[in-house]
Amino acid sequence: MTCYAKGNLRYRTSATTAVIVLMAGSYLTMSGTSAKTEPRESGAEAGKDDGWITTLSSAAPANSQSEEKRENETIVPKQYLGGDVSKSTAEEENGEKPRKKSQSTKSAFRSDPQYEKKYDAEGQSEIYGGKTAVEPPRPLLELGREQYTSGIYDESSTLFGKLNPLLPGLSVYGDWRTAVAYNSNNGKDIAQVATRLNLDVDFKLTATERIHAFFTPLQDGTKFTRFEFGGGDGNGKFNDELNLNPQTLFFEGDAGSIYSGLTGQYAGFDLPFTVGLFPLFLQNGIWANDAILGGAVTLPAKNSAALGLSNFDITFFAGFDNIDNASFVKANGKIDNDNANLFGVTTFVDAFNGYIEAGYGFLQGTGPEAGVEQHFLTAAYSRRYANTISNSTRVFANFGDDGHGNGDGVAIISENSLISPLPSTLLPYANFFVGFGNPTPLVDGNNAGILKNVGINFETDALTGYPKLDDTASSTFGGALGVEYLFNLDQQLVFEVATVQPFENDNIGAKGAQYGFGVRYQIPITRSWLFRADATYQIQEGADDNFGFRTELRSKF
Repeated sequence: MTCYAKGNLRYRTSATTAVIVLMAGSYLTMSGTSAKTEPRESGAEAGKDDGWITTLSSAAPANSQSEEKRENETIVPKQYLGGDVSKSTAEEENGEKPRKKSQSTKSAFRSDPQYEKKYDAEGQSEIYGGKTAVEPPRPLLELGREQYTSGIYDESSTLFGKLNPLLPGLSVYGDWRTAVAYNSNNGKDIAQVATRLNLDVDFKLTATERIHAFFTPLQDGTKFTRFEFGGGDGNGKFNDELNLNPQTLFFEGDAGSIYSGLTGQYAGFDLPFTVGLFPLFLQNGIWANDAILGGAVTLPAKNSAALGLSNFDITFFAGFDNIDNASFVKANGKIDNDNANLFGVTTFVDAFNGYIEAGYGFLQGTGPEAGVEQHFLTAAYSRRYANTISNSTRVFANFGDDGHGNGDGVAIISENSLISPLPSTLLPYANFFVGFGNPTPLVDGNNAGILKNVGINFETDALTGYPKLDDTASSTFGGALGVEYLFNLDQQLVFEVATVQPFENDNIGAKGAQYGFGVRYQIPITRSWLFRADATYQIQEGADDNFGFRTELRSKF
């Protein structure tokens, strides 16, 4: 009888093992999961010397005696299935066999949505906080496929290949600014009405390739079309500053998409590039803010497990004309931007719980500017600390021969904003700087200094000659304290005080201490029209005070 029991048990164990192996094989075949074999556990119920068992990722232990988690095995706590485990857990802790519960996972699923017979559009909008889609102003001209629209589109052409479909679309958009201002700037008092027109012409070819041009027909360099109607230095006449030449004209695309279209094979890389008269905008425009004639190529969205970098970009750029740098100053005070070459590289890295920007540029004079060779370095680190303050610390350095003997300089800028109880609308900020020597931007088409973004008292309006504090950072230190309030994200109000303190008279920057008090207010009138007002008063030791007041209407299209 004993022999028969053992034999029967061995037979049933073998049969059970076979069934388990067949079921595991079927599961693996359907799911594509690789099985891992491990020796059968020893014990009376498991047998003594024959067979192997297969452990699947979702399998439970074969019996209650094996409580350890096996490799590649996932144990899901019962409470995650939504069942009531309070009693069963207590029973298990007392060594009792838990009682089975019917519908133990019933609470794991929410009830089905209830649909009303009559659709309530307002009620559906309230689900998202009452927010609805905002229709932005459409471009002045749109031909072909429109930008940022929904609906069914016509079938695309495969002129450039099936994997790079042609999506032609021409659009003209931009803005028109008109301001009335009275400015007393460095001893000149002028009341005027000034206007400027910014026109972007965008010809889209495919999803990644386009030709773009930018025009400013109502301005010539830094002079704008205006009527000086008052002030001690106003000329009392209309001054037209017309220029129909493009400020930018470039082609940009992705070499990977072009390759896919030409070969009919999906490219395993992205390689965006641009050639032509293209805008170079780096470090929020502080280090570079100019259109240069040349090209650039980017290695985007890279990562490095060895260096622990989850995301970084590297961009290489070069320019051979239209290089605006303070080193190339003609005898008449204007920038000579036709006799220089520019080579550089910049990178953006997510690392050290923050965001890093870094770059290097080499400026080489040609023709009458031969002999000018300057190196430019920049680095910045941005991070939020203790959910209380956001900081960006930026360093700029330039050294070499600029042809004037004063080409070396270093500037450090610290930008800080406090995380207030209203983090999206109330933004107190404190920005500080110190400069040694003569720090200058790599390129800047507006002839602005390295401090242009420290505060509203350091920036002009690029329209009426609105006064600003010294922005060179040449042998000076200082900063700006302000607060910005955005109401319900529909208005902007800024108050700011700022100062520049020279510690050495180098005949480049401020000759005496400067103090500025500024205010700005903006409000949209419609979705296309914006009203803005600015006022500033600036005390200059050893010179006349500067002040200005301006109002502006801006139309976007």
